[in-house]
Amino acid sequence: MGEILAICISEKKGTLKNEINEANFIEDFGIENDAHAGKWHRQVSLLAFEKIDAFRKKGANVDFGAFGENLVVEGIELEKLPIGQKIQIGEVLLEVTQIGKKCHDKCQIYYQVGECIMPRNGIFTKILSGGRVKVGDKCELV
Repeated sequence: MGEILAICISEKKGTLKNEINEANFIEDFGIENDAHAGKWHRQVSLLAFEKIDAFRKKGANVDFGAFGENLVVEGIELEKLPIGQKIQIGEVLLEVTQIGKKCHDKCQIYYQVGECIMPRNGIFTKILSGGRVKVGDKCELV
């Protein structure tokens, strides 16, 4: 079982996201007020805390949301999950649709942080069942 350490949203794609304490997850759309919301397969992005922590130990001073991730999850090796894996967070049900991503251009994140770990370690999901998620919520694979 994992735990949600941070929820992050942004107004524009390719930018750092800002932490919020709680969010509304809208079925088959995304997180309310997040730039990545929409009718597509990358509605919510997740990044493992352990990957962020390893990056910090290299000397980088990065906050949650620095890599454009919506959710920071501790305790689950996200990048090893198969496509189709479901993740339950309270009443919210996510389905893994993509592991990693290709960066065609260097985004704002790359220029501010010097490297982006999201392409190798991030995962993307769509929302099968909506609801509210808050920092500290438990998440489990189903």
